[in-house]
Amino acid sequence: MTRRHFLYASGAAVAAPGDTINLGLIGCGARGRGVHIPGFLKYPGVRFTAVCDVNSKYLEQGRALAGGARVAAYSDYRKLLESKDVDAVVIATNQHWHALQTIDACRAGKDVYLEKPLGNSIGEGPYVIEAWRKSGRIVQVGTQQRSQEHYQQAAELIRAGKLGEISEVRVWDYENYWPGPGSPADTAPPPELDWNQYVGPSPYRPYNPNMYYNYGYDWFKIAGAGHQVAWGVHHFDIVLWAMGVTSPQAVFATGGNYAYQTNHDYPNTFHASMQFGAGPVAKRGFTLDYTMRTGGRREMRSHSKCFVGTEASMVLDRAGYTIVREPPKGTRPAAGSVLVGVEENVAAKDDHLYHFEVFLNNLRQRKQAVANPETLHYSSTVGHLMNVSWESGRSVKWDGQQNRVVGDAAAQALVTRPYRAPWKLEA
Repeated sequence: MTRRHFLYASGAAVAAPGDTINLGLIGCGARGRGVHIPGFLKYPGVRFTAVCDVNSKYLEQGRALAGGARVAAYSDYRKLLESKDVDAVVIATNQHWHALQTIDACRAGKDVYLEKPLGNSIGEGPYVIEAWRKSGRIVQVGTQQRSQEHYQQAAELIRAGKLGEISEVRVWDYENYWPGPGSPADTAPPPELDWNQYVGPSPYRPYNPNMYYNYGYDWFKIAGAGHQVAWGVHHFDIVLWAMGVTSPQAVFATGGNYAYQTNHDYPNTFHASMQFGAGPVAKRGFTLDYTMRTGGRREMRSHSKCFVGTEASMVLDRAGYTIVREPPKGTRPAAGSVLVGVEENVAAKDDHLYHFEVFLNNLRQRKQAVANPETLHYSSTVGHLMNVSWESGRSVKWDGQQNRVVGDAAAQALVTRPYRAPWKLEA
């Protein structure tokens, strides 16, 4: 039994009488209903007192799952934030709402569990960080791999030099969505959906079913930025943490709809290369290569990363980590072999949603989270920078301290997406 499970079993992580945490859920979509509500309600001393969504069907479904008629239901998240019956909010909306809702929640004196990424552009990050720091509220972000023991162990091994000198990190996200969702015409939104409120601060576009259903929101600029942000943020968070760095120096990205044709804004086949400067692990710097495709899965470990060092390499994902020794110089693997010289194969010991329990404990202890808006800003920036390069069609140099593209005004213009009136981005 690990220490965390001992604490929970012994009651150390259980709320005392009268110590109930009242949660409000903003966003009753698939993740809100299917993950957050059951995920938080399994812990003692937790209840949902309010839910919110711009889709009336999702709102009623979320309310029923959260506790029924005793749970307040809102179509406007600002009304939920006014409720004195809400101690903390869980923000599970699409990413174009993340920054604004987190800022408003901090101003309203609510603690926050925020799903990733930090926002729909790099430029939103500093505003969220400032609002969080001003408020003093607990804000924990949904890069839940931070709370898994095997990720913590892997990061420690990397920093301790287990792999030797690391010069390259490879990251990949593979799915098979073929033949894709096609390119349906724009149409009127379903009657249960307030489309104008859903679009919110993003530039207005007519409703299209691919923008809203079947996880299509990840692939349109109105509410997403592709797998390189939606999935990539999890990987990049671990890479930055393990390597002890925060920002790349340069990036070049390319891609297109090579697997199938669709009306998505972002490509289904994508590759980016990044250059990082010297850090505590890679004394001379390292490269990060990211590949994404939705036209073929192939690899069994299809959402993973590999740290390549002079002594060994480590493949790391939610299933665990595998360390493979570097073969002696001059040797070649036998024909048909896949992994040669496996030294360690460590399986995950816990559920990645233990992150919810960490949040509840942080609230009760009034302790700031390790996974916070600042760490999420850095990991979100990596994927967003890839998109800046892809959209501009050229290599981009980045100044992480100034949060600016170097010497390229057109690329810099893509760092922050303008908000649609009357919504404003301000801390």
